[in-house]
Amino acid sequence: MNQPRCPICGKPTDAHYRPFCSRRCADVDLQRWLSGRYAVPAQDDEGGPSEDSEEE
Repeated sequence: MNQPRCPICGKPTDAHYRPFCSRRCADVDLQRWLSGRYAVPAQDDEGGPSEDSEEE
């Protein structure tokens, strides 16, 4: 049976830090999110009302 691997370093995961293998890899992942290295792509909604318009 294949054991899940840490997405940062590839070592087997530790149940305490899942899905990571250690606190260090969890912190590396958090730092990547906070620095903007990871980003969720978004598309502007061209057909909807703009955020600047006021609804009455």
